[in-house]
Amino acid sequence: MSKSTGGYRLPFENCRNITSAHDTAAGRKILVGQAPASSMLGLEDNENVREYLVDAQGKQKRSPTLVHQAIRKTLDNDAEDFNVLNGGMVIVASDAEIDDKKRELVLQQPSIINGSQTQGELRRFYKRYNDEPDIEPTIKFEIIVTDDADLVAEVSIARNFQNDVKPISIAGRLGQLDALEEALQTVDPSAKLRKAESDLVSDGQFIDTEKVIQVTFALLPEAVLEEVAGRVDPNNKVFSYSQKTRCLRLFQTLVEDGPKSAYEDFLAIAPIAWQLYERWKNHQGFKGTRIRSIERADGKIVEVPDGVIFPIVAAHSPFVRKSKSGWKLAIPSKVYSDSDMIEAAKQAYFDIADHNPQTMGKSKACYSTLSRMTSIYAKLSD
Repeated sequence: MSKSTGGYRLPFENCRNITSAHDTAAGRKILVGQAPASSMLGLEDNENVREYLVDAQGKQKRSPTLVHQAIRKTLDNDAEDFNVLNGGMVIVASDAEIDDKKRELVLQQPSIINGSQTQGELRRFYKRYNDEPDIEPTIKFEIIVTDDADLVAEVSIARNFQNDVKPISIAGRLGQLDALEEALQTVDPSAKLRKAESDLVSDGQFIDTEKVIQVTFALLPEAVLEEVAGRVDPNNKVFSYSQKTRCLRLFQTLVEDGPKSAYEDFLAIAPIAWQLYERWKNHQGFKGTRIRSIERADGKIVEVPDGVIFPIVAAHSPFVRKSKSGWKLAIPSKVYSDSDMIEAAKQAYFDIADHNPQTMGKSKACYSTLSRMTSIYAKLSD
């Protein structure tokens, strides 16, 4: 590929004009095809609403996302299938000429409008192999030829946000949620985890996967969290409430890299955590607490805010014990009752969180207050 006064020259393996009558009437042209991935390295992306989020030199503007990691994995392990595993590039240009003899496109003022992350990972890949990888990947392209600046802006926004790949869909596609679903089915055979953006939680068909992972991290005993060395602070579980995406990524790391023992413990504790969360979510013991953020109907508690629930779930960690038969929630009923927890949560809500459930969910002091109480009860029961 090259830039010259004659435009950007993009070698291709095949190229087809699929311009429709509507396109012609609007004064635009649409080209599609496949090209050596190296053809895309020199393209600008000044029209794209998303620049490459990780600097090619390794100085991170942001940590590599799951999308970046998926592209890297494909290039490293399945370069010959890159053209079918990757979504390809969408490019705009003010003009385009096809040189069939040279099998080359000559583009005027081209810019990537969808695919900057792919281009960034391709540059990283070629640099790693000094521009001579063992397998030259092929990539799909779509070129929209137009001089309508407003259309270019609209297409850039639409292509980036309508087709955004969410982490939950990636985890589901990779099968990383299957074992977690099976774990929940040990207590509820009908349980189905949400594994894609199209799976709706609101209609009751699917369980909120990310919420399951969050509450499990909240309940994990300190000894298990310590196995995830360097990734979380065992003494501060605020992240379990406030960092949903981080919890999903931490779980994926456990799936992929372990340690195996921590992953197995996570799967065993997940059903316990989810049952505990659901029990407290509409706990009728909150009647009369004067916590305004609780949803009520016909004199019954309908829904307690997650900001109140998460410190309560986390406080039950000292009661999670491992025996020969596996992990169990061993609540010392002789010395502890739910009413004790509700009273402590109520005081934390009023005195520490200033009547704000979100503040409570993000307050280390609220978690510590409730956990100190249960730790005492756990020791009394030993």
